[in-house]
Amino acid sequence: MKLSRTTIEHLKSASFILLLFVFWQVACVVFEVSPIVLPKPSAILSTLIVNMPALWPHILQTLLTTLVGFFFGMVIGVALGAIVGISRTAYNVAYPLLVGFSSIPKVAVVPIFVLWFGSGTLPAVLTALTTCIFPIVVNVATGLATTEPEMEDVLKALGASRYQVLRNVSLPRTMPYFFASLKVAVTLAFVGTVLSETVAANRGIGTVMMMATASFDVPLAFAGLFALAILGILLYAVFAVIEKRICGWATRKQDLAMN
Repeated sequence: MKLSRTTIEHLKSASFILLLFVFWQVACVVFEVSPIVLPKPSAILSTLIVNMPALWPHILQTLLTTLVGFFFGMVIGVALGAIVGISRTAYNVAYPLLVGFSSIPKVAVVPIFVLWFGSGTLPAVLTALTTCIFPIVVNVATGLATTEPEMEDVLKALGASRYQVLRNVSLPRTMPYFFASLKVAVTLAFVGTVLSETVAANRGIGTVMMMATASFDVPLAFAGLFALAILGILLYAVFAVIEKRICGWATRKQDLAMN
């Protein structure tokens, strides 16, 4: 049975990841690396499985917090991106402000959120929101601003209104940019959530990792990292599947270019 190009690429990726973990395991055994410095992947996996009943509520907390912050960040990012991409005045006014805000380290923003709203879930949601919003704004604005003027001129010559041009040309043209931003933003949202949980929260993977490092339980800390990586990969894959279904025309063009 002949495998498809996509299946072959996935098998190559999985093989590379497996080899990386094998190398990690062998290196820890051969060089007798202390578990406090770098635990073996087998020890991390064992810790993750054994502690899963206790970790599961924290995993759900981090996942739900991230999804809420990501959702509101997506809504705000799409709205701002549409305004910035359509209006040159909005671009000149808002874009420097967005760049400046994005340049602020989010670790410096978390204490302000805690001061305003107290410790807990809300600062983590806001941190996730502010962390993921910028790539969405940039990609949506880029997609709208780079719509081919020739296509717009053809539709306008045929009597299409500005709304019809936006619906039939600009928005479809923006969708690949939009989904590309979502795949980046959802991983950044996890970063914001965990960052806030390590500072001011009593639940979540970030809190577990802080407690683990304080007690020198390094395998548990790495187990938290593994859980975050798995969640990020799963959400990335979800958006990749949705992108393929909605923007299949763009994917097909890329596949044809590779052949």
